[in-house]
Amino acid sequence: EGVEAVIARMVGLTYTMDAARSVTAGAIDGGEKPSVPSAMLKYHVTEMGRQVANDAMDVHGGKGICLGPKNYLARGYQAVPVAITVEGANLLTRSLIIFGQGAVRCHPFVLREMTAARNPDRARGVDDFDRALFAHIGFTISNAVRSFIMALTHARFTQAPVQGPTARYYQHIARFSASFAFAVDVAMLALGGYLKKKENLSARLGDVLSCMYLASMVLKHHENQGRQQEDLPIVEWACRSLLYHAQEQLHGFLRNFPSRLLAGAMRALIFPRGRAYSAPDDRLGHTVAELVTNPTEARERLCEYTYWTLEPGNPLGLLQEALLLAQTAEPIEKRLRVEGVKSGKLTALDLPGQIQQALAAGIISETEAATLRDYDRKVMDIIHVDDFAPHELGTQAQPVPQAAARSSAHVA
Repeated sequence: EGVEAVIARMVGLTYTMDAARSVTAGAIDGGEKPSVPSAMLKYHVTEMGRQVANDAMDVHGGKGICLGPKNYLARGYQAVPVAITVEGANLLTRSLIIFGQGAVRCHPFVLREMTAARNPDRARGVDDFDRALFAHIGFTISNAVRSFIMALTHARFTQAPVQGPTARYYQHIARFSASFAFAVDVAMLALGGYLKKKENLSARLGDVLSCMYLASMVLKHHENQGRQQEDLPIVEWACRSLLYHAQEQLHGFLRNFPSRLLAGAMRALIFPRGRAYSAPDDRLGHTVAELVTNPTEARERLCEYTYWTLEPGNPLGLLQEALLLAQTAEPIEKRLRVEGVKSGKLTALDLPGQIQQALAAGIISETEAATLRDYDRKVMDIIHVDDFAPHELGTQAQPVPQAAARSSAHVA
């Protein structure tokens, strides 16, 4: 179950990254210039990639650290810090850019207020500012009421754009959207420009905004792929994980807000029933892991751009072949354990020895024995690491044979 939980996390994060990439890139292809989503993806996709790389190394163990042609993880793992630090360090992106840009560009009134305040026509500027300000106040009150009601009802009466098993996630996103907008307006009113200096608060608000965006991308990606029923556990895992993180970041924001009076008032309107949202449970993680450890269409879609053609020098092709063969080998292995090992008929400790004894005892047939041997050979090829002769690892130049040296001198 420990490995299963890690695999489920890798699957959920990979689906989230793929969804964010495809939908946001589609927006760019459509002529949009999503500056704030670009910052979100720069930070969160690279951080998710780092988590997936770490998880993959944990699962592979020593296989992942022994460099050589058979190691398909190490170079990618080594390249992760490049993605984290290049084109804007993630630390600064999270603390300053995501919310710093999003608070102005995504807010329906703040940019209008700033534009009106800079209007050289003072009379026109005051008039525009007043209209934007009073609309802003109404917007804040509306979000406070909506946040409170949706938190009390778990957003069950909120309208969703679709029907079916994903409708609840649209409702939860709407609930967190109202809570986020309300918290941002109170923070901007109470802290003003000082909010930019409170980088941890800005980072947490940026995380909430990013989680809502990424959850929306997951749902949109699911729609774009035709609402595949088989993908629903992955969609659920991704959405639950993102919305749970949004909840926890909102909680962290309120816990660290400078004005405890305002923090208490906001908490009463945002979390009147406490933090009721939970992370994905073990049962869901098991279902997600099963989808990728078995030959399913969900795994095919998730690995759409993975090169796993079976050919010399491509360990991913061998891994894919072994995963397919595992479906046939697993029931035979189970029979060896139940009818052979547990009954005492098989005493060998290694699989080749058990196969030979089981064949002699009539537990398996020749065909089944051949299948198990083939499967065992492929598994051993996958988990084996590269080893090199001492002369292949030498750091000094090899001496040039005398005949070759004389030939070189003659040519010169």
